[in-house]
Amino acid sequence: MADDKKDTKAKKAAKKPAAKKEAKAKKAPAKKAESKKAAKDTKKAGAAKKEAKKDSKAKGKEKKADGKKTSKAKKAAPKKPAAPPVVKAKARYVRIAPRKARLIADQVRGMDIESARALLQFSPRGAAHPIHKLINSAAANAENNHDLIGDEMRVASITVDEGPTLRRFRPRAMGRATPINKRTSHIAVALTPVED
Repeated sequence: MADDKKDTKAKKAAKKPAAKKEAKAKKAPAKKAESKKAAKDTKKAGAAKKEAKKDSKAKGKEKKADGKKTSKAKKAAPKKPAAPPVVKAKARYVRIAPRKARLIADQVRGMDIESARALLQFSPRGAAHPIHKLINSAAANAENNHDLIGDEMRVASITVDEGPTLRRFRPRAMGRATPINKRTSHIAVALTPVED
């Protein structure tokens, strides 16, 4: 009985590979035909892409030619005068209240540098000193970085922004404490050459 079972198993095993080979042989011609069709389709798609690229290149060349014509026309137009250079300087975290610094900044704004220095040198206000130093720094930037004459500049703009506030407390009568706000400022100056 064991021999009979082994024989039937061997026969079944021999039949399975033969059946698989026959199925593959049937499927192979169909697959070849499909692959040939796919190859033809891809060739057609490739040819269409090449034609589209040629068309786009031709259009691009036409646009470039049109662009060159218009650029020549633009070059023929007179050029606008270049804007005067702006020289900047900043002083941050200056220990003065912005409200006090703005009083001096408003006086100096728009002045030429010589008259601004004279005003700041003899001003009794505390904010005059840091603003005077800042204007001198901006003039030095103009000379060293932009090859301009520092004394022939004017204060185009000056702004005073509020910086961080240092919060302190002061002891008062009967064990109380009152707050003190020590305000800081960010000052920015922009100089431009004086127009003749």
